[in-house]
Amino acid sequence: MTKKTLLFLCTGNFYRSRFAEILFNEQAARSALPWHALSRGLATELISRDYGPISPSAVNGLEQRGISINHDVRYPIQLEKADLLQADRVIALYEAEHRPYLESRFPGWENRIEYWNVPDRDKASVEEALAMIEDNVLRLISEISKSAAYPSGK
Repeated sequence: MTKKTLLFLCTGNFYRSRFAEILFNEQAARSALPWHALSRGLATELISRDYGPISPSAVNGLEQRGISINHDVRYPIQLEKADLLQADRVIALYEAEHRPYLESRFPGWENRIEYWNVPDRDKASVEEALAMIEDNVLRLISEISKSAAYPSGK
């Protein structure tokens, strides 16, 4: 069975989308779902490489959930149109923040993407944001599991 690709988007691809990507992949593997998540940033130029490859808050949140990550973690990756074309499903983490980037940088895509309501640190604590992402990921895993069990929509 061919794996489907889920693409998570956030602004810098440093914190929220990376947490969502790694958490989703862990949960999908545990559920034996034929899905694999990737993540990209809409404006990675806003994140200094001096901060490292991934937010320590994301790493800590994953570790608190029993998920350790490889120390060779990649740096943030800027979204390209090819990423959108290759994904089976695309989710941006916060509509109010990400829709304007999509409208200006990828016109026509802003209405083809699902949006969650997970704000950045200026509007939610790390604990709140990671809990919201976790809840959304678990709901998504459940939804995908049900559709895999009943592919004809029964």
